[in-house]
Amino acid sequence: MSTTTEHAGRAGTAGRVVVVTGAGGPTGQAVTARLTARGDTVIGVDRHEATGVLAVDLADAEAVRALARRVQDEHGRVDGVVHLVGGWRGSKTFAETDLADWDVLHTQLIRTLQNVSLAFEPLLRVSDDARFAIISATAAQRPTQGNAAYAAAKAAAEAWTLALADALRGTHAAAAILVIKALVNDAMRAAAPERAFPGFTDVKDLAEAVARLWDRPAEDVNGTRTDLTS
Repeated sequence: MSTTTEHAGRAGTAGRVVVVTGAGGPTGQAVTARLTARGDTVIGVDRHEATGVLAVDLADAEAVRALARRVQDEHGRVDGVVHLVGGWRGSKTFAETDLADWDVLHTQLIRTLQNVSLAFEPLLRVSDDARFAIISATAAQRPTQGNAAYAAAKAAAEAWTLALADALRGTHAAAAILVIKALVNDAMRAAAPERAFPGFTDVKDLAEAVARLWDRPAEDVNGTRTDLTS
């Protein structure tokens, strides 16, 4: 299996085993770099194979279960899953909403989350100190007419993650939600230097917020929704 780094260690210290889905893009790269820098073993997963990233169709439940078995076999445990699979579809008005967008977003934002969380929950709950995180959006709480499908999908993803949090109560694992308006990276700033990107969260700041999820006890993190838009 391709991993970003190999480092022996015990959960609760440097050397955790963390799966990062959606690892091929700028956000996944930032999260992977931050976790790798502190000595974690990061298993990067994406739809398309790339250097240091394993190609897995996360919409395929059996493929995800096979991934979980492989991680267990090769690393012995899982101390974190950071689910970064995203996507956006929208319209100018509510009346122009295309329900085909919902079908796409259901697969990308909900079905992949369901498959990943169901496959890895048994491994997370037996870890000494595990975290499961998703990235949500302010749209889930404040939908606008043009992003009805996107906001509904994000709200469903949040509800699913909170259900996982309930399942993890009483263990040393936690499920949490990190909320953004949108993400920005250095390439986006370079491409549009005149833009201010107000309210956007830098991918490096998101990566730091992910890393901090292990700084507090699991019971203090479980079920939390942290706003990163400020």
